[in-house]
Amino acid sequence: MLFARPHLLGLEGLTAEEIDFLLDSAESFKEVSEREIKKVPALRGRTVVNLFYEASTRTRTSFEIAAKRLSADTINLSASASSAAKGETLTDTARNLAAMRPDAIVVRHPSSGAPDLLARHVDCPIINAGDGAHEHPTQALLDLLTIRERKGRIAGLTVAIVGDVLHSRVARSNLFGLLTMGAKVRFVGPPTLVPPGFSELGAEIVWDLHEGLKDVDVVMMLRIQRERMNGRYFSSLDEYSRLYCLSADAVARARKDVIILHPGPMNRGVEISSTVADGPYSVIMDQVTNGVAVRMAVLYVLVGRRKAGAEQGEGAVPIALAEASPRRAATGE
Repeated sequence: MLFARPHLLGLEGLTAEEIDFLLDSAESFKEVSEREIKKVPALRGRTVVNLFYEASTRTRTSFEIAAKRLSADTINLSASASSAAKGETLTDTARNLAAMRPDAIVVRHPSSGAPDLLARHVDCPIINAGDGAHEHPTQALLDLLTIRERKGRIAGLTVAIVGDVLHSRVARSNLFGLLTMGAKVRFVGPPTLVPPGFSELGAEIVWDLHEGLKDVDVVMMLRIQRERMNGRYFSSLDEYSRLYCLSADAVARARKDVIILHPGPMNRGVEISSTVADGPYSVIMDQVTNGVAVRMAVLYVLVGRRKAGAEQGEGAVPIALAEASPRRAATGE
């Protein structure tokens, strides 16, 4: 299946076949990270710009490592080090970057819709690394890959997403991806952070933690995003922890083979106990590992396809080539 979209702005609207193609491509790249020399020449001579208007450790580092393992050159820009600190608009920043002919721009921005705005003004692929409370597609893809690896499937599973759903772009991207892949999604948290209106998106809403974890296959914890809160959504952290911290007792309500995910950073003792975070059900480190492979796949599919299409004088790569390319790229052939 050919992923023919020019950008990756979100998972909403993607087909199951497109998501499967990206996940399969990521699996092809996982082996590269296990080598002594962790590099393939797939994107040699290409330039990837990481444009981050928000602080990030895992996502930015993961994209940088992914690009370098594909042999691309990387440029890291933060808001404080860019002309945005002098008042330049996002559109002008994008146009100036585009004039330097990068091959992809990875953008994280506090405003929802910022990557979509950039995509309208530049002619290189835009990859959304998180925009406001809208979407974080590569995080959801790595979560889906982790679930598929551990469970052997996604369809038919029940996934509980617990915590600050209201402010979470991770929750939204996972909701779209999980539903598309045939899973059931249950949002769990206090009514102030899990408004009943979310049921219109296809999720079941449960406000009691122990009830929400009953018989689920996957638990995905969310960070309390206090930096996005402009009011009081619960009386105190102690109260939140008492009612919604993922403890061993709470995990016991889930299926015996449950797996536990967290996009990070974790607030231990608030949303998840150390016993659970470091316990046998946790696949949090698998998520980090899969993040590099997923971002390698996304960069290769978007940038590598443009490269191959340009060489063939076409706008897209034939389906057979698109299916074979990630594996050939991962093996260096």
